[in-house]
Amino acid sequence: MDLLDNYKKAWKNQPEEACKRSTVEIYKLAQSKSSSIVKWIFIIGILEFVILNSLHFFIDMDEAYAEYEKLGLINFIFYSQIVAYIILFYFLVMFYLNYKRISATDSTSNLMKKIIKTRKTVRNYVLFNLGYMVLVIIVATIASIQTNLEDLSNKKILFIVFATLIATLLILGILCLFYQLLYGFLLKKLNRNYKELAKLDSKD
Repeated sequence: MDLLDNYKKAWKNQPEEACKRSTVEIYKLAQSKSSSIVKWIFIIGILEFVILNSLHFFIDMDEAYAEYEKLGLINFIFYSQIVAYIILFYFLVMFYLNYKRISATDSTSNLMKKIIKTRKTVRNYVLFNLGYMVLVIIVATIASIQTNLEDLSNKKILFIVFATLIATLLILGILCLFYQLLYGFLLKKLNRNYKELAKLDSKD
């Protein structure tokens, strides 16, 4: 059974003075657990960034860049990656700041606000990664159709669009599962802490 639940049960049947002490103990435990969870979100974000970018050392990207050049997408890929890296660094900094802020929070209501902000940051981070991937696929598909437009019939164009849509949905499904495994469990625990803090805050 969760230690926070044990404190909660013991807290209900105590005298008022002891109840106040237990409230502080429950808050401190929730703060400690929330801080630990957000620290792991930051660590996982760093590891994800390092591992995914390390793939360039093991995968030959020359063929991919040659294809991008043939489609006239070299500038798009180059500048979009720069923007993507800037945004990813921003999210990593926010993960770290969320961890520091939760660790230093000194009230139940503020801690609840920081938990909500952390959940939004993670959600926006995941949405950005998925959105960037979809953007690259759409742009590459349009460029490919335009480059080979003279050799493509309407049926072939529709087939390419349909196949790309199916492939994109499959990739999104896999990535959503990946992010659910990475961050979903931690966010559920963070949400559980939030609910416990909400009960404490309602009794103040």
